[in-house]
Amino acid sequence: MYLVDSHCHLDRLDLEPFDGKLEGALQNAREHGVEHMLCVCINMENRTEVLDVARQYDFISASVGVHPNEDEGHDPEVDELVELAADENIVAIGETGLDYFRSEGDLQWQRDRFRRHIAAAKQSDKPLIIHMRDATDDTLRVMQEEGADEIGGVMHCFVEDWETAKKALDLNFHISFSGIVTFKNAKALQEVAKNVPADRYLVETDSPYLAPVPYRGKSNQPAWTRHVAEFIAELRGTEVETIAEQTTHNYFELFRHDRQ
Repeated sequence: MYLVDSHCHLDRLDLEPFDGKLEGALQNAREHGVEHMLCVCINMENRTEVLDVARQYDFISASVGVHPNEDEGHDPEVDELVELAADENIVAIGETGLDYFRSEGDLQWQRDRFRRHIAAAKQSDKPLIIHMRDATDDTLRVMQEEGADEIGGVMHCFVEDWETAKKALDLNFHISFSGIVTFKNAKALQEVAKNVPADRYLVETDSPYLAPVPYRGKSNQPAWTRHVAEFIAELRGTEVETIAEQTTHNYFELFRHDRQ
């Protein structure tokens, strides 16, 4: 089996179970069928660490971008993002987007940053990784206004209903399912997982966050991508191997780089 964890933060994993070594977590992931991982950047201060991991392992890719909740640190302009994205190990811009859950006050700065990331993605010809929390209408509006459909990308850790999913799909975006889809109270999200077109969805962990059942509440790790895939296979009435094959194909088609 070949699975892709399409969104993880390898620089933030709890490595205590692996004697403090990232190599142990990566080996564990591959033993569970997770053969490729996309290590996602959340700020400029940790981008070098994220990129170094991707340069060290040919089965890891990286992104560059600033998370919407990051209100301190360097906030790059479009040209800087485009320059950084030219590295062959960078396959996406993000994660970017809007998050009104954790931030308060006038959030125009979030929307401005999001617009810059969309512009950088279009100029660098690399897809977007979008984070959307308690900001559905504004996120989709900015995407439409800035022509995000021209470059596409993924709505990472999607938690919305089918109507919202259809709007994202119409904007040329994939839907990515994290461990949240395994939660008992995620009925609306599970309907999305049943109905999303086969060529338009991905699986992820967002590790070290949002561990799936049966590890909910624990520190997540890329190996547990398999639990997400197995749960979706059950929802869709198919085999986990089918989900693995489809989501792997979707990942490499979307991020346009070679399978190692």
